[in-house]
Amino acid sequence: MPVARPESSDSRTRIIAHVDLDCFYVQVEQRKQPELRGLPTAVVQYNEWKGGALIAVSYEARKLGVSRHMRGDDAKEVCPQIHLVQVPVARGKADLNIYRNAGSEVVSILARKGRCERASIDEVYLDLTDSAEAMLRETPPESLESINEEARKSHILGLKSEDTNDAQENASKWLRRSDANHQDKLLACGALIVAELRMEVLKEAQFTCSAGVAHNKMLAKLVSGMNKPAQQTVVPSSSVKRLLESLPIKKMKQLGGKLGTSLQTDLGVNTVGDLLKFSEEKLQERFGINTGTWLWNIARGINGEEVQGRLLPKSHGAGKSFPGPRALKTIASVQHWLNQLCDELNERICFDLDQNKRIAHTFTVYASAYKSCDSESYKKFPSKSCPLRYGTAKIQEDAFNLFQAGLREYIGSPGVKTLGHHHNGWGITSLSVSASKIVAIPSGTGSITKYFHGQYTSPSSKETQDTFVKKTMPLSPLGSESYSELEPTDQLQPNNNVPCVGIPWKEQDSSCSSTVQTKDGSGEGASPPLPSGSGCCSPVNQTDSTSRVDSTMPTLERHKRKIKPSDKGTILKFLKSYNLSCPHTESGECSQPPSCSSLEENQAELPRRSLAESRSNDGSNNLDQNAQRAWNYKIDEIDHSIVDELPSEIQDEIRVWLQARQQPGMVKRPSIIKRGSIAHYFSPARNT
Repeated sequence: MPVARPESSDSRTRIIAHVDLDCFYVQVEQRKQPELRGLPTAVVQYNEWKGGALIAVSYEARKLGVSRHMRGDDAKEVCPQIHLVQVPVARGKADLNIYRNAGSEVVSILARKGRCERASIDEVYLDLTDSAEAMLRETPPESLESINEEARKSHILGLKSEDTNDAQENASKWLRRSDANHQDKLLACGALIVAELRMEVLKEAQFTCSAGVAHNKMLAKLVSGMNKPAQQTVVPSSSVKRLLESLPIKKMKQLGGKLGTSLQTDLGVNTVGDLLKFSEEKLQERFGINTGTWLWNIARGINGEEVQGRLLPKSHGAGKSFPGPRALKTIASVQHWLNQLCDELNERICFDLDQNKRIAHTFTVYASAYKSCDSESYKKFPSKSCPLRYGTAKIQEDAFNLFQAGLREYIGSPGVKTLGHHHNGWGITSLSVSASKIVAIPSGTGSITKYFHGQYTSPSSKETQDTFVKKTMPLSPLGSESYSELEPTDQLQPNNNVPCVGIPWKEQDSSCSSTVQTKDGSGEGASPPLPSGSGCCSPVNQTDSTSRVDSTMPTLERHKRKIKPSDKGTILKFLKSYNLSCPHTESGECSQPPSCSSLEENQAELPRRSLAESRSNDGSNNLDQNAQRAWNYKIDEIDHSIVDELPSEIQDEIRVWLQARQQPGMVKRPSIIKRGSIAHYFSPARNT
């Protein structure tokens, strides 16, 4: 539902423009093929049914009866001379990169004069307040000898003219009025600036665009399309009431759906002006406080929304539709298209990272579906999200897992098959993936845990961009919100990393996961439980597991090696399986680590310690200290390179265990020289 935003004290004097490129896709193709300029042209997204769907139609073709709702074959019947240009294809779907890049060209030009917010591939909001005030101080319109032709063609609401020449003359007089109030003078400056920017876009990028100029975003957007193509419309404050009183309610942004329908059916509101009959209290009572206030405001042309100052997109996405008989009905076909979409998405986010030094944090899978033999076929397919991991293979794996989680929820059954051509009466009519919550990488790069927790400090040596991305990859999406209700048996891919095997997700200790923090401290989702040898999160001390789990994130990359449940045992259990010899001194005492029998004795010794013995004089728990005395080693003196000598099955486990016990702020000691085998560091020694 819409939310009312309070107007700032200077909102009445803000100058906002909404710039909309004319038939943008067609113009991009005409720039590539100049011979198409002035001819009836349409851009078609090709598929095998009736010549494909039209996504853009030139004004010349519109005059001859072609509309965007037609298929390619229908357009040729209506207009045989039409030129159909196919959208580039990549990965079996439309490739819109040339259009995105062309839109970026336009944004870079428009941003020269003010704060710029890219609203879509071909729409931009501009806050020109500062530029307009500067012009009014230095070269006010009334001091100009003449107004350029593009500004003279402005459509100023409230002015009446009988012909085109009169309209331009009246517009010129209105822009140069010396008796106008401050608001209208600023608006005149804004109109002159927008006209200049539109001419620069035409000259440098070869695109025409239309614009609306007003005191807020709502009005600027509303009028930018009133006089197309290649024209601009200005909304003085005195003309707002007349503009809105006859405007159909469905034409207003955010009122084209259920809210607009409710206004029509419940209150008999057919135009925006009809809302003036209702008090703010009445609207709040019917639609809630926020929405009621928003409706009361828009009826009066009030809108406090600010231009956000965003030159780059807030998110990246890739999607494809599968209408009618083309619906996907097997897991295999869904996985194929998810792989294609993820490949495209990874290419785009990597390009963004390289060009703009931005990194995305959240990955989401969306789908539309139907159930052919169920009365609940109207149920919406749930979207699923997880922390984003860079790399095509990782994104593809996460996408497939998220889709399966959504499908299980959608059909209400845990028995979804992953292989073959199994079909349970469902069909997928659209798929899309997106990367969102994109933030700029801070200057210099450091540990990803510091980055996510707002503790970033610039390192002494600059790491490469690839190293930073590698460190920022979450280990797995399984700890995300989207997987919170899944059982381990529901993870359908045999190579998934599912720690704590046999423990349902709902029953895991909350300390088994931690929240990945963004730069501003907000939580993105839970990181996955860490492996352990004797149960979930053990032997990590659970009282401080959150910070310890986060500190291990840059170390592990479980996609390189899949650990089977049978591989997960304690270090003691693993060492017991090896027959370690024990050389004895002349006195009969063991000078090297004891044999397996000694390991068993020491392993059995620790549980026999009473709770009373494990507590220090001050009453604090001292289990860890007792354990350390029994094993006779110091964590900070262990050379971490020694871990490489261990078999691969437990290398990750031991690294997690060691890092979790590393005391924060501890001074790092020089690495000690290896003495003997790895067992020297991890075997118990007899108390003397």
